[in-house]
Amino acid sequence: MTDLKKLEAETLAAVTAAKDEPALEAVRVGALGKKGSISELLKTLGTMSPEERKTRGADINALKDKVNDAINGKRGELKHAAMGAQLAADKVDVTLPVRLPAAERGRIHPVSQVIDEITAIFADMGFSVAEGPDIETDFYNFTALNFPAGHPAREMHDTFFFNPKPDGERLLLRTHTSPVQIRTMQTQRPPIKVIIPGRTYRCDSDQTHTPMFHQVEGLVIDKVSHLGHLKWILAEFCKAFFEVDDVKMRFRPSFFPFTEPSMEVDIQCDRSGGEVRFGEGTDWLEILGCGMVHPNVLKNVGLDPDEYQGFAWGMGIDRIAMLKYGMPDLRAFFEADVRWLRHYGFRPLDLPTLAGGLSS
Repeated sequence: MTDLKKLEAETLAAVTAAKDEPALEAVRVGALGKKGSISELLKTLGTMSPEERKTRGADINALKDKVNDAINGKRGELKHAAMGAQLAADKVDVTLPVRLPAAERGRIHPVSQVIDEITAIFADMGFSVAEGPDIETDFYNFTALNFPAGHPAREMHDTFFFNPKPDGERLLLRTHTSPVQIRTMQTQRPPIKVIIPGRTYRCDSDQTHTPMFHQVEGLVIDKVSHLGHLKWILAEFCKAFFEVDDVKMRFRPSFFPFTEPSMEVDIQCDRSGGEVRFGEGTDWLEILGCGMVHPNVLKNVGLDPDEYQGFAWGMGIDRIAMLKYGMPDLRAFFEADVRWLRHYGFRPLDLPTLAGGLSS
């Protein structure tokens, strides 16, 4: 009996000391398993006399039941404690701000937003969008656009050229989106009304220039379009894009190989106070170039300049985005800084519309 009391005390103490279910299972196996201490005692009953077996068997079975009850009770305690620890680890502080869904956390890049704004404005005027390849031939990028041989824009310091082909031809990264004008006029018959947004490339890099940047050009070809139409389109665009009721524009004579006459366009603004405000003030800011399509360009695409005429214009998308939204450095557009994008970016579902407001 003394041995049973000692075994009972040791086993129950081990059950109480178990810190987790694997430790408790080890105690159970050590006491009640096939070779456990209590199981071994039960095996000795067969060697005893009937009277001794009756007394000894009752004591051993009582010990077995007590240990079983203790193990089951301890297992319940451990499960309850584990559940409490899990709940504590998984708890949510309801006083914290609500986490925004991905559609709210994401941001549209300002360049993408401004392209959508420009497209919305010109689509309302009946323009469609035309696109073309970034890698161009000399013909589409220069020759067809009336760039004479030896023109400075053909030089290496302006243009990214590829290595010459076996036949001597050199492909290049387009320096403007004007090659798409040529491709459009080759594949469509007038009347033509398109805008051409896209990436362009030049060997230049500073606060207001990057080797890769974005331009948008417009092209109208028919039999009656003239400079009055061009001026109206540009004035309406500027009013809609900069969201002002009135805008004063100044057209200055200039030179571009692919237009004649050619003009640069300034818009009236106020640059006092460290920001640019349009529709007021006495300052002028150049925003784009334009002109009537040169007769040689029309001839290069198989159109008779005595029958057809039209106009074109072009502007830097990144530049006008900087002006409208107050971004000081063009290089930040392409640095992939998430902090910058969170600050200047647009929510994905804020689609620009003329009715709802471009930048509302």
